[in-house]
Amino acid sequence: MGDVKVSPAAKRGVLIGGAVAVVAIVVAAVVLLTGGGTPAAEPGAGPPAGPADPAAVDPAAAARAYLLAFAAKDADGASKATDAPQAAASALQDAWTTLRPSGLTAKLGQVTEGNTAEYTISWTFGPGRVWTYSGSLGLVHGADGWRVHWAPSVLHPKLAAGQRLVVDAADAPVLVDRDGQPLVVSGGGGVRPADEKAFPLLRSVLTGHAQAFDAFAVERVDGSGKNVETLFGNREQRKPVASGLSVATQQAAQAAVDGYQGKAVLVALQPSTGDVLAVAQNSKLDNTSSAFSGQYAPGSTFKIVTATAALEAGLVTPDSAVPCPLTDRIGTRTLSNEGFDLGTTTVHKAFARSCNTTFGRLASRLPADGLAKAASQYGLNADFAIDGLSTEMGRVDPAKSADEQVEDGIGQGTVQVSPFGAAVMAATAASGHAVTPRLWPDGTKVDTGYTAPPAAVLASVRGMMREVVTGGTATGLARSGPVFGKTGTAQFGDGAEAHGWFVGYRGDVAFSVFLEGANDSGPAVGLGAKFLGGLK
Repeated sequence: MGDVKVSPAAKRGVLIGGAVAVVAIVVAAVVLLTGGGTPAAEPGAGPPAGPADPAAVDPAAAARAYLLAFAAKDADGASKATDAPQAAASALQDAWTTLRPSGLTAKLGQVTEGNTAEYTISWTFGPGRVWTYSGSLGLVHGADGWRVHWAPSVLHPKLAAGQRLVVDAADAPVLVDRDGQPLVVSGGGGVRPADEKAFPLLRSVLTGHAQAFDAFAVERVDGSGKNVETLFGNREQRKPVASGLSVATQQAAQAAVDGYQGKAVLVALQPSTGDVLAVAQNSKLDNTSSAFSGQYAPGSTFKIVTATAALEAGLVTPDSAVPCPLTDRIGTRTLSNEGFDLGTTTVHKAFARSCNTTFGRLASRLPADGLAKAASQYGLNADFAIDGLSTEMGRVDPAKSADEQVEDGIGQGTVQVSPFGAAVMAATAASGHAVTPRLWPDGTKVDTGYTAPPAAVLASVRGMMREVVTGGTATGLARSGPVFGKTGTAQFGDGAEAHGWFVGYRGDVAFSVFLEGANDSGPAVGLGAKFLGGLK
C-alpha cells in the first residue's frame, strides 16, 4: 500500500467536503529516476501522477505531486506544485545542475493535521555515494487548491535563505605513490586517476581501491560561497593512502616500451619489499593481461632455474668444466647454440654465453622434479591474490619424459612464465628471500608461498648473472651500472618466430622485459638499458 503512514490525527485533519481523503494519501510512492526516464511508482502504489496538479484537492496530493516531479528533476512540474513557482524553479534547477545526481528518489511520509508532510529524499552520485535525509513540507491552501509552501528547507531541512547546496569540487589526493606523487584524486568529478596516462594497466585497480577513501562532499554554503556545514561525505584533510608504486619508475618503463616498434612489456619490482614499482606495456600489444598473467616460454632466462637445480644437486660448481659443443644430441633431442662452440668451458662461461647444449645436458642429469622444485624456489609456482589484480606467475611441472626435461632445461618444452613471474624470479635472486608482490602494504594474500634457494647457491647464481652483462649476451647493459641478469630467446608456435627476454636487477630494482615475436634477445637488452637510463 505504498510508503505513506497516516496517523489518526492526520486522518481527522485532511478533509475534503467533510470526507477523509484517504486515497490520495495511500497512493504516495517512492519515485526513482533512471537514466532520465519516466518516474516509476513503487509496486503496489498505483499509477504515478503526471506533473504537478495545479489544483491539488488536498495536502497529500500537493505533497505527492511535488515529490514526484522533484524525483523526475521536472523543474516546471515541481515549481508549479509550490506557492512560489519562480523561486522554487530557480533553486531546484540550481541544485540539480550543481550536484548532478545520477539518480533521485523521494518518499512521502505522514501528512499531519498541522498541514505538514514528512519526506525522505535520496541523492545518488555514484557507487557508494548515496545521500539520504528526511524533512518536512509546509502545505498551504489557496484559491486554486493546495500547494507546497516554498522555503529553502523544502530542498533540505537545514537550508536557510541565501544558502545553496554545492559539491566541493576541489580534487584531493586519496592515493599516492611511494614518493607522495598523486595516483588517484577525489572531488566533484568523483574518484579518478591523477594522470590518465600513468599506470594504464592498473587504472581500474587503483581507482577501485581508492573508492573507500573517497573525499566527495556536499556542502551548505552561504551567499559568498563559504562552507557553513558539510552535509554529506568527507573532506577532512587526512593523509592519503600510500602505494608502493613509483610514478618515476613507471615513466621510465613506459618511455622504454613506447620507444620499441614491436610488442613490449616491462614489469619492475622492489626486491626488498615486493612492491610493484611499474607495469608498462605499449599499444602494439592489445592483450591487457599479458604483463600479469600471460604465459610464455621463458627461453634461456630459465637457465637461472636450471643452474640453480644443478648447483643445489651438487652436479657442478660455477667453475666446473663442462662441454659446450655447437650441437649435441641428448636422448632423442638435438640441441644447438646460436652459431658458437665453446668446446670445454666452465659453467659460469656457458651461462654467460647462454650455451643450450651445456644446460640441456645438465637438465638431463636432474631428477624428473628437479627443475620444478628449483622453479618453485623462485616463485614461479607460487600463487598470490593481490587486491583487484589477477596474476599468474607461471607453470613448471615435473617433466613427463627425458626429452621434455631436456627442452625444459633451456626454457622451451612445457615451462611457462609470465612477465610478472619473471620479475618475481629476478627479485628473488636479488633479495635472497621469497618475494610477495604487492601494490599496498596489506593487499596481498599468499595462497601458495615459496622458499628461496640456499644463500650459497644464490651467491653463485648472482655471480653468473653479473657475468652475463660484463662479458656475455647482455653487454649492451654494461654501461648501465652493476646490472645482473639473463637473456632469453624462446621459440613459439611452429618455431618460425621467437620471443625476446631479459630478466635481471640493479640495486633494489628487479625487472623483466618481454618482447613478443622479437626473434632475438638483443632488443630486450637495449630496452632494459633505456629503462635503467631513465631512472633517477
